[in-house]
Amino acid sequence: MDKRNIGIGIVGGGYMGKAHAVAMHSVGPVFNTALRPVLEMVCTTTPDGAAKKAQELGFSSSTANWRELVANPAVEAIVVASPQNTHLDIAKAAFELKKPVFCEKPLGRNLSDSREMVAAAKAAGAVNMVGFNYIRTPASQLAREIIQSGEIGDVTYLRGEHTEDFFADPQIPGTWRAEGRSNGTMGDLAPHIINGSQALAGPIEKLVADIETVVEERPSETGMAPVTNDDHAQIMCRFTSGALGALYVSRTAFGRKMGYAYDIYGTKGAIRFDQEDQNALWLYEGGQNPARDGFKKILTGPAHPDYVHFCLGPGHGTGYQDQIIIEARDFLTAIETGKNIWPTFEDGLYVNLIVEAAWQSNETKSWINCDEI
Repeated sequence: MDKRNIGIGIVGGGYMGKAHAVAMHSVGPVFNTALRPVLEMVCTTTPDGAAKKAQELGFSSSTANWRELVANPAVEAIVVASPQNTHLDIAKAAFELKKPVFCEKPLGRNLSDSREMVAAAKAAGAVNMVGFNYIRTPASQLAREIIQSGEIGDVTYLRGEHTEDFFADPQIPGTWRAEGRSNGTMGDLAPHIINGSQALAGPIEKLVADIETVVEERPSETGMAPVTNDDHAQIMCRFTSGALGALYVSRTAFGRKMGYAYDIYGTKGAIRFDQEDQNALWLYEGGQNPARDGFKKILTGPAHPDYVHFCLGPGHGTGYQDQIIIEARDFLTAIETGKNIWPTFEDGLYVNLIVEAAWQSNETKSWINCDEI
């Protein structure tokens, strides 16, 4: 396989910026990709901070101006790992130069932003991808294979959740997470499980939602300050396939650290998964001997999607960073072939559409047909 280098620019040097930088360093040797990323430039909010991140993460140069990064001729592809209110302008500028863009979720801060981003990507004919990493675990990829092969029959019901407890304690200061709709649970955690439900059961046809703020005030430097966004939400839905569904998202679920989980029932069997045990998938196959009836725990191993590239031992497991490396492989493959790989900006737009439908349902207290949004 012929190899060539490709210059990468990353906007954002925080938690996700670092994760993508590490992934770009690792993806070549892990997957033996034809394109070998070279970290050309990183952008953060200050020149000194950007220079520090460049030294820490192995970039050739740095800037505090994302436009400089986008315009840099050495930067051939761009990863957007900055706050969602910056996504639209960065993506549009990159697409004007026909540069591929990988954008962290959620795609836009709202449905309008996402629609504009999709239109810009289509007009440019440029490769685009949105960052939903949890669905890329070997176990969830295996779940998709099982469903698509018909092993559990037709899906009749999906229960999904994304629950965490980082805001469960009411004495935790509000910070930026407590301000603005786009930073609430519907903008932060809901996109992951909405994307997951799309991957596993297909698109949602209609829904009804209830969205709520649990802790209405939090401590701040000047005393108690109001929380202006949502803590948790429930969505009851009907998928286009005819399957029923229910989604729950929360940042105030005591005890849950990474509660990305789902139960899926079909006409021949069922699947269970919990991201807190991300290297195991539970499978129930119908027609079992009553004396041996029950779910089977499948430990992921080299026989399952992408696992073998990280480890040769079944049950040894993959981790969070490996999901980001798999994303990097997909992005590079899309660039190499010129063909987009799921999830694209259009799939990110779908997530924003479902979030908007949920908000409209919450406000009108009624069922919403998603194709009317």
